[in-house]
Amino acid sequence: MWKLVNGKLIQTVDISRVEYKTRISKKLLDELKQLAEEHKTHVGYLLENGFENILEVNYINFDKNKRPKDRIEFRTTCNKETLENLRKLAKENKLNLNDVIETSIAYINIEQVKDGNWRYRVEN
Repeated sequence: MWKLVNGKLIQTVDISRVEYKTRISKKLLDELKQLAEEHKTHVGYLLENGFENILEVNYINFDKNKRPKDRIEFRTTCNKETLENLRKLAKENKLNLNDVIETSIAYINIEQVKDGNWRYRVEN
């Protein structure tokens, strides 16, 4: 992110975002990568949109017996508050964060996802 200070652009870190690591189905991740490429965005922004939408619904239906077997490590960033609320939702439903993340993919609204250039925005 960039900030405009005294007429000059200064590159800065967005402190509202945190990096996190999770394990997600390789098949789902490949689908997300393709979707992100088609819509000129990033996988992290797609996931974050799904997180926000599943938190609005505040309900999750997940069958622990149908967990994917092809999970791989994935790292990205997310809004700190959104991630904390997602962790609470997982805990309340006695699920792993990975399970909630994979379920939230179904809640992605591509019309609301941040553009890939969002990270280069200029703020005052």
